[in-house]
This record gives sequence, C-alpha cells and structure tokens, in this order.
Amino acid sequence: MLTIFFMLALIAMVSTKLWLATRQIRYVTFHRNAVPVQFASTISLAAHQRAADYTVARTHLANAETVTGAIVLFALTLLGGLQALSTAVSGWFGHGYAGQIALVASVLVLLSLIDLPFDYIRHFSIEQRFGFNRMTKTLFIVDLLKGLALSAVFGLPLLFIVLWLMAQAGRFWWLWAWAVWATFSLLALVIYPTLIAPLFNKFEPLRDETMRSRIEALLKRCGFAARGLFVMDGSRRSAHGNAYFTGFGRAKRIVFFDTLLARLSENEVEAVLAHELGHFKRRHVTQRLAITFAISFGLMALFGWLVQHDWFYSSLGVTPPALTTGNPHGLALILFSLIMPVFLFFLGPLNSLLSRRHEFEADAFAAKQTDAHELVSALVKLYEDNASTLTPDPIYSTFYYSHPPAAQRIEQLLAAA
Repeated sequence: MLTIFFMLALIAMVSTKLWLATRQIRYVTFHRNAVPVQFASTISLAAHQRAADYTVARTHLANAETVTGAIVLFALTLLGGLQALSTAVSGWFGHGYAGQIALVASVLVLLSLIDLPFDYIRHFSIEQRFGFNRMTKTLFIVDLLKGLALSAVFGLPLLFIVLWLMAQAGRFWWLWAWAVWATFSLLALVIYPTLIAPLFNKFEPLRDETMRSRIEALLKRCGFAARGLFVMDGSRRSAHGNAYFTGFGRAKRIVFFDTLLARLSENEVEAVLAHELGHFKRRHVTQRLAITFAISFGLMALFGWLVQHDWFYSSLGVTPPALTTGNPHGLALILFSLIMPVFLFFLGPLNSLLSRRHEFEADAFAAKQTDAHELVSALVKLYEDNASTLTPDPIYSTFYYSHPPAAQRIEQLLAAA
C-alpha cells in the first residue's frame, strides 16, 4: 500500500512542479515586453526584460533538477539502489555504528555530487550570463570543501548520537532524539555569526558614522539590542544585495551586504532595516522556530512508529529488519529522510502563505518607523538589481513565493503611507 501511495505522491509532486514552472515561464514571457504600469516610471523596459529572461532561465534549470531528483529518488528506493548501497557499505564497514554512519554519509555525498553540476551551471552559466556571478571556480571549490568539512564536524557527532539513541533509549528514543536535534539547532543559531559565517565571508564593523548613528537611533526607537553592525563582502561572490539579522538571543547581529550599501541611500537603508526589525518585533522568528520544532516533533514521532513495521522497508525497496543480520537504524534514517520531502511538498503553500503574511506585517511596521516611500524606493531598486520579475504567475507565486509579489507589496506600502 505504501508503495502505491509513495509512487502517486512522487508523480503528483513532479507533475505539480513542472505544471507550475510551465505556467511561470509562459506568464513571465507573455508580459516580457511591457513594464507594469505602477513601475513604468522607475523600471526600464530593458531591466524588465532582463528580469524576465533571468526568471525563465532559472525555472528551466529547476525543471531539470526536479526530473533528475525524481529519477534518483526512484532508483534509490523502489529500484533497490539504497539496499544495494547498504549491502556494499556493510561489507566494508560492518553493521555497527561505523557502517551506519558510512551509509548515511555515502548517500548524502552521492546526492551532493548529483546536485553539483546544477550548482555549477547556476553560478557559472545563468548567474554569469546575467552579470551576477563574481565567484571564481577556485572559490566555488573552496566553499564546497568547507561545507563538507563543516558537515562532517557537526553532522557526524549528531548522527552518532541519534543512532545511539535509536539503539539504546528504548521505546521513546525519538523524543530524546528530537530534543537533541532541537538543542543543536538553537546552538547553531548562536554560534553561526561568530564561528561559521566568518569561514565564508569577511565581516567588518560598519564604519560610516552617519549611517551608524541613524541605525542606532532606529534600534533604540524600536527597543532592539544587537551585538554589532557589520558589513559583509557579498560582492566577493555575487552582485545581489541584501541585509539580514543573524544569531539568536543576545548573539544577534545586523549584517549588510556591501552591494546593498553601495546601491541604496541612507534613508532607504534605514527603511530596509526597519522592515527586518519588524520581523523581530512581531515575533516572526520565534513563531517560525516554534512551528519548525512542532513539525519536527511530529515527524520524529512518525519516524519512531514507522521503523517498527517491516512494511515501511519492504514497500520502499529495502529488506525488512527481520530478514537482515545487521542494525537497520542508519538505513531507516536515510530512507525516511529521502521520502518525506515528497509528502511535505504539498504543505509548501501554507508555509509560503505564512511567510508572505509576515512580510506584510514587517512592511507595516517599517512604514510606521520610517518613511514608507523610502522602503518602496529601496524595494524597486532591489527588484531591479536582483532581476526579480515584476510579473510572476499568480498560482506559481502563491505556491512558492515567501515574499509578496512586487505590485502587491508596494500597493500595501503606499496605502500605509
């Protein structure tokens, strides 16, 4: 039964992704030769067409990733690829913790290698063609190696703890495993700004005293405390601009891309920062963390129930534990991790809906703290600089977009002003 359910869900997911992508390509292409009326005085036709072509190129690449991912998933599960890999790895490393960790790691490395060509094309073909990529091939490789090293340093100990709990913690091992994962996630939020992010980018204190004074006044006005204002060398890798908060609790930092500061005026930077502050003042970060932990709790409980049943394995191309001589915990963990995104995909619109609502609320907060017209001006520049399409397909954007479409967002801000 699970085999049929999984196949139907996989087909439905792939079909939906390709259908939405087709709608997006057609809609963006159809509106390519006319700038929307509300942007006619601020966005040139050439910039609008560039954004349309950029969107279409990225969507075509996403389609190729979707089809490739579905084929790989089908091969690993129902065609027996995961079982064959498990047999081979256990022959080399045995059935103990070393063998289980090696199996999980080998699957993750395999999936990373399959994704690698798409990442390369994204950076050195699409981003390069549209003038965004500033990353060298050497830096691309260095980033890849750093990512693998960090995954090993943090991921392998966490994986060992989870496998040990599965073997030793009894019936409610999944509850302890969830607690460990949640603790690790919070710890990662705390250490990321000072230990992990500097491995990839250079962060310097904001040196513009006028800008610093304005931002500090805004922070004081909003009752917000941060551990510093920093400028990140985003231009080292990309021409895209952004600003964000990082960290958790007292470890929060405010980070500006150098590309953002080079493009926006002081008033516009202040408005963008006020928007980001709105997420914290409206407790969006806390809400999203709570939702993430609640969903992960439910998934761990489901996983704890599924691993007790032989049909979970046999329905997905894996030999049930009753017919094996080794410990199946690593195999069960990676199997569950492979199939769950197929089912969770259909919850995506709910996540997008919540995120867009939060963006509207943050915009409304910014409009009260700063001049809404300055935020509108900043957003228009960012849409143009980042080649964000102004005419996304309505259904596609409803399903995927974490931010409201440009026209809706600016309309709300102007109404607030």
